[in-house]
Amino acid sequence: MGIAELDKEHQLIYLRATIILYGEAASAELSRQVADDIESHWNEPAATVFLQSVPYRLQFEMTGLYAPSLQPVDIYENDEVRNNYFRVEAYSNLDISFVDGLGCNTGYFKLDNLLHNSTTAAHEFGHTLGLDHPIDLDIRGKGAPGIMYPRGTITDVQYQYDPAAAPATKGGTLNPFYRKVLQNDIDDLQLASRFSKRNSSALIGEFSSVWHDKHLPV
Repeated sequence: MGIAELDKEHQLIYLRATIILYGEAASAELSRQVADDIESHWNEPAATVFLQSVPYRLQFEMTGLYAPSLQPVDIYENDEVRNNYFRVEAYSNLDISFVDGLGCNTGYFKLDNLLHNSTTAAHEFGHTLGLDHPIDLDIRGKGAPGIMYPRGTITDVQYQYDPAAAPATKGGTLNPFYRKVLQNDIDDLQLASRFSKRNSSALIGEFSSVWHDKHLPV
């Protein structure tokens, strides 16, 4: 979730959001890293949004905060539209990171998913903005995978975990390292429909306001 704001003078749209991390595996350094990763990936395509035939450059501005003393009530009562809350732990019951629905502001990160040049944070942030996984998960012959393709997607061999593996076998699916934010990912946000002559800012997403307890192995 975030807020999109128009700068008509410079033909810019700023999409601003804050990533707030809590949990035993969270840290100030990781909070900055996650925010920087999201900002870098989503700004990579230097995307354009057309508002009434006028081209606007879309610029993401992310802030990362570490909240070691965060309490459930802080999430339940939050009314700041830029705030997104993620618990970070070494273990996840689902063995993956996840958010609490499309267009939300809360979720749970598995620490390992955020390391090793992963695109997980940028992918999950896309979900908070309302983007779902694509329907067609066999994209051989279509080039670099967009940011919203999930693990298990069948890709050209150079985007697999193991380029020598047969498609859809162990090692023969999408390595998330190769996902990229593409112009069509920006188009899917449908930002043009959020603005009118009367408003210069728009909320992207909604409050899910879910506190997550630490997952423990059964």
